[in-house]
Amino acid sequence: MTSPSSTSQSSNSYCVFCEIVAGREPARIRYLDNDLIAIVNRLTWVPIMLLVMPRRHMSQLEMWSSGIMTRLGDVAATLGCMYCPNGFRILSNFGYDGLQSQSHGHVHVIGGQFLGHYA
Repeated sequence: MTSPSSTSQSSNSYCVFCEIVAGREPARIRYLDNDLIAIVNRLTWVPIMLLVMPRRHMSQLEMWSSGIMTRLGDVAATLGCMYCPNGFRILSNFGYDGLQSQSHGHVHVIGGQFLGHYA
Protein backbone atom coordinates (compact mmCIF):
# COMPACT_ATOMS: atom_id res chain seq x y z
CA MET A 1 0.00 0.00 0.00
CA THR A 2 1.16 3.53 -0.59
CA SER A 3 1.14 6.48 1.73
CA PRO A 4 -1.09 9.41 0.81
CA SER A 5 1.95 11.68 0.64
CA SER A 6 3.68 9.66 -2.06
CA THR A 7 4.45 11.60 -5.19
CA SER A 8 5.13 10.66 -8.78
CA GLN A 9 6.35 7.21 -9.67
CA SER A 10 10.09 6.68 -9.50
CA SER A 11 11.73 5.63 -12.73
CA ASN A 12 12.41 2.08 -11.52
CA SER A 13 9.05 1.16 -9.98
CA TYR A 14 6.35 -0.77 -11.80
CA CYS A 15 2.91 0.80 -12.26
CA VAL A 16 0.23 -1.36 -13.86
CA PHE A 17 -1.79 1.72 -14.79
CA CYS A 18 1.18 3.27 -16.62
CA GLU A 19 1.62 -0.06 -18.41
CA ILE A 20 -2.06 -0.01 -19.45
CA VAL A 21 -1.73 3.57 -20.71
CA ALA A 22 1.37 2.53 -22.70
CA GLY A 23 -0.48 -0.46 -24.20
CA ARG A 24 1.79 -3.03 -22.55
CA GLU A 25 -0.91 -4.47 -20.27
CA PRO A 26 -4.43 -5.40 -21.40
CA ALA A 27 -7.46 -3.46 -20.24
CA ARG A 28 -11.08 -2.96 -21.19
CA ILE A 29 -11.06 0.76 -21.96
CA ARG A 30 -14.34 2.64 -21.56
CA TYR A 31 -13.00 6.17 -22.16
CA LEU A 32 -9.78 7.59 -23.59
CA ASP A 33 -8.58 11.07 -24.50
CA ASN A 34 -5.23 12.87 -24.45
CA ASP A 35 -5.28 13.28 -20.66
CA LEU A 36 -7.60 10.65 -19.16
CA ILE A 37 -8.36 6.95 -19.38
CA ALA A 38 -11.20 4.92 -17.86
CA ILE A 39 -10.96 1.15 -17.59
CA VAL A 40 -12.97 -1.72 -16.17
CA ASN A 41 -11.47 -2.79 -12.85
CA ARG A 42 -10.25 -6.40 -12.81
CA LEU A 43 -11.84 -6.76 -9.37
CA THR A 44 -15.53 -7.63 -9.34
CA TRP A 45 -16.89 -6.82 -5.89
CA VAL A 46 -19.90 -5.12 -7.48
CA PRO A 47 -21.26 -5.47 -11.03
CA ILE A 48 -19.79 -2.15 -12.24
CA MET A 49 -16.27 -1.17 -11.15
CA LEU A 50 -14.59 1.42 -13.36
CA LEU A 51 -11.32 3.24 -12.71
CA VAL A 52 -10.85 6.75 -14.08
CA MET A 53 -7.36 8.23 -14.01
CA PRO A 54 -4.95 10.65 -15.59
CA ARG A 55 -2.81 9.06 -18.27
CA ARG A 56 0.23 10.73 -16.71
CA HIS A 57 1.39 9.10 -13.49
CA MET A 58 0.64 11.22 -10.43
CA SER A 59 -0.18 10.45 -6.81
CA GLN A 60 -3.69 10.66 -5.37
CA LEU A 61 -2.87 14.00 -3.72
CA GLU A 62 -1.35 15.40 -6.91
CA MET A 63 -4.39 14.30 -8.90
CA TRP A 64 -6.92 15.73 -6.45
CA SER A 65 -5.11 19.08 -6.24
CA SER A 66 -4.44 19.41 -9.96
CA GLY A 67 -6.47 21.13 -12.62
CA ILE A 68 -7.32 17.78 -14.22
CA MET A 69 -9.72 16.85 -11.41
CA THR A 70 -12.68 18.78 -12.82
CA ARG A 71 -12.52 16.93 -16.14
CA LEU A 72 -11.83 13.63 -14.40
CA GLY A 73 -14.91 14.16 -12.24
CA ASP A 74 -17.01 14.98 -15.30
CA VAL A 75 -15.88 11.79 -17.05
CA ALA A 76 -16.44 9.68 -13.92
CA ALA A 77 -19.96 11.09 -13.42
CA THR A 78 -20.84 10.64 -17.10
CA LEU A 79 -19.68 7.02 -17.03
CA GLY A 80 -21.57 6.45 -13.77
CA CYS A 81 -24.79 7.73 -15.34
CA MET A 82 -24.18 5.63 -18.44
CA TYR A 83 -23.35 2.33 -16.76
CA CYS A 84 -25.31 2.70 -13.49
CA PRO A 85 -28.58 4.52 -14.25
CA ASN A 86 -30.04 3.63 -10.83
CA GLY A 87 -27.14 5.21 -8.93
CA PHE A 88 -23.43 4.90 -8.26
CA ARG A 89 -20.54 6.08 -6.09
CA ILE A 90 -17.34 7.86 -7.03
CA LEU A 91 -14.57 7.41 -4.49
CA SER A 92 -10.82 7.44 -3.95
CA ASN A 93 -8.69 5.56 -1.45
CA PHE A 94 -5.80 7.36 0.29
CA GLY A 95 -3.00 5.56 2.11
CA TYR A 96 -2.78 2.28 3.96
CA ASP A 97 -5.82 2.79 6.21
CA GLY A 98 -7.86 3.88 3.19
CA LEU A 99 -6.86 0.68 1.33
CA GLN A 100 -5.01 2.47 -1.47
CA SER A 101 -3.31 -0.27 -3.51
CA GLN A 102 -1.94 1.66 -6.50
CA SER A 103 0.33 4.71 -6.43
CA HIS A 104 -1.14 6.05 -9.70
CA GLY A 105 -3.97 8.44 -8.78
CA HIS A 106 -7.46 7.29 -9.77
CA VAL A 107 -11.11 7.31 -8.77
CA HIS A 108 -13.47 4.35 -8.60
CA VAL A 109 -16.94 4.44 -10.14
CA ILE A 110 -18.95 1.63 -8.56
CA GLY A 111 -22.56 0.57 -8.95
CA GLY A 112 -24.87 -1.82 -10.71
CA GLN A 113 -26.56 -2.88 -7.46
CA PHE A 114 -27.73 -1.38 -4.18
CA LEU A 115 -24.51 -0.33 -2.44
CA GLY A 116 -25.74 -0.08 1.15
CA HIS A 117 -24.45 2.23 3.85
CA TYR A 118 -20.95 3.63 4.12
CA ALA A 119 -18.23 1.73 5.97
